[in-house]
Amino acid sequence: AWISSHPNEEKRTLELSGHVGFDSLPDQLVSKASAQGFCFNILCVGETGIGKSTLMNTLFNTTFENEEASHYGQMVELRPHTYELRESNVNLKLTVVHTVGFGDQINKEQSYKPILEYIDAQFAKFLEEELKIKRSLFNYHDTRIHICLYFIAPNGHSLKSLDLVTMKKLDSKVNIIPVIAKADTVSRNELEKLKIKVMSELVSNGVQIYQFPTEDEAVAEINSSMNTLLPFAVVGSVDDVKVGNKMVKGRLYPWGSVEVENEKHCDFVKLREMVLRVNMEDLREQTHARHYELYRRCKLEEMGFKDTGTDSQSFSLQQTYETKRKEFIVELQRKEEEMRQMFVNKVKETEAELKEKEKELHERFEQLKRMHQEEKKNLEEKRRELEEEMNAFNRRKVAAETLMGQALQGCSQQPFKKDKDKKK
Repeated sequence: AWISSHPNEEKRTLELSGHVGFDSLPDQLVSKASAQGFCFNILCVGETGIGKSTLMNTLFNTTFENEEASHYGQMVELRPHTYELRESNVNLKLTVVHTVGFGDQINKEQSYKPILEYIDAQFAKFLEEELKIKRSLFNYHDTRIHICLYFIAPNGHSLKSLDLVTMKKLDSKVNIIPVIAKADTVSRNELEKLKIKVMSELVSNGVQIYQFPTEDEAVAEINSSMNTLLPFAVVGSVDDVKVGNKMVKGRLYPWGSVEVENEKHCDFVKLREMVLRVNMEDLREQTHARHYELYRRCKLEEMGFKDTGTDSQSFSLQQTYETKRKEFIVELQRKEEEMRQMFVNKVKETEAELKEKEKELHERFEQLKRMHQEEKKNLEEKRRELEEEMNAFNRRKVAAETLMGQALQGCSQQPFKKDKDKKK
């Protein structure tokens, strides 16, 4: 085929006169992709103890390491675990992210925020790697979430408000597939009613869940039929139970057994078929082409980048950089001036406060000084009064002693005179 450099010119299709060999390109891509391996990241959102870890173990037919979470977490915590899996000649780097403590808080209004922040953080890491001068996207570990399995409790008649709010916040960030966990705890009629109620509430609240693609004719029929069965009602178990003469994965009850891979008992097989065997690559493509592109576009627009200018001419990256640099310098200068003015005002306020404190201290000092002088004056007056009293007391004492002496002398002379008279 000949393609002109002018987009408006007609393209011509040419016939080859012999075999060239570029028809092997798909085989080359398959070989290269198989050697490189694939990554797939699953986010499990649901309340503690609803069966997230058990379903993951059942889904990949293995036992993942996972710590048992308590119901007393102060906030929602996201714990990612990455595993290297190999099936036939295909390597898969699987990351399972659990939302620990989701729905355990008394105030659940902010429970979705840590999940949103985690998803945006993975988008930001990939965007940062893309914008580097020396990029290494070939061997970069892509941690962007490809699918969110949202676990719905089976013991309610509809979705909880927390479920609706969380899925509404997540639907523009990730591919959501709702699943009804522990479906063996409710009857078949109750399960069908719950499915209808859940889908009705999702539609009425404008929650966009992932729809299996129907563009490819090879999978259009099965995907179209599976879209009508959402949400999937699943049962997880890694235990082997004996049913008849064979051992199967299931749960054993006093009244019988529930087989995980029996489509009459639950939708586990449908979930595994849709997610892993039919639409895994579409989930990866949707994450990159839809959710990540939306995040990337918003971030670049925030930074001032755009495809074309106002006159529909190509937009220069250098010009955008210079413009943003000037805006940043102006904003920095404005903030510096604000900080300087704020500092000056703070200094003035502090000086005024110090002067006021100094004035108060001076007044207090003068008051204490006056009180001290008054107390000193009072003490001097009391001392003088005491001295006068002491002098008066001493004078009275001397006078009393004088009188007493005279009295004693008079008494001693009088008996002597009487003796003389007696002799005469």
